[in-house]
Amino acid sequence: MDKVVRGQLDSYLPNRAGCWHDCRMSEENSLWKGKPSQWLNFGVFLSTLIVGLVIVAVCVYLPLPVAAYAALLLPLGWAGWKYLHLHTQEYELTTERLRYTRGVINQQVNEIELYRVKDTVMVRKWWMRLTGLAAIELISSERSIPDLVIPAISGGMEMRELLRNQVESQREKKHVRETDLDEAPVGDGGGSSLR
Repeated sequence: MDKVVRGQLDSYLPNRAGCWHDCRMSEENSLWKGKPSQWLNFGVFLSTLIVGLVIVAVCVYLPLPVAAYAALLLPLGWAGWKYLHLHTQEYELTTERLRYTRGVINQQVNEIELYRVKDTVMVRKWWMRLTGLAAIELISSERSIPDLVIPAISGGMEMRELLRNQVESQREKKHVRETDLDEAPVGDGGGSSLR
């Protein structure tokens, strides 16, 4: 009995992070990592430039003290914050889940198990087509994140296909099948009745 338990315990080893896992299980590998493009901030950056130029023009043409140039800190700080907010978002597709990390000061990590993904939609607005970007919308049965949008990534078509293939692979591996139960309203003639 001791040898059986010992043999089972030997198959559980700590990984690099010091967490214990079953070595007999397949390793989770990263397949794709990406961040949204800063093209999403184009309007912010353009408005910051315009407001900055207006502030400089007012300071130059009106007899204002040099301290008035400090007003430039407001639009520059806003643009800097928007840059950091987008820059700290990261999406990672692994063989088992999609991980979404965000946060400038405090970080939050959310995960969607791939077998829970119901559908994916790729959206390419006109400006995304011009810049070669795409957004991928995921609809899942995950309660914490039923809908997730991966905004403005390059290689959207390839990413969507990779995601779709991994979702099917995980469903087969875990023997999961997605079914939608649509209930017809009572009295519409669509349901079966006992006679």
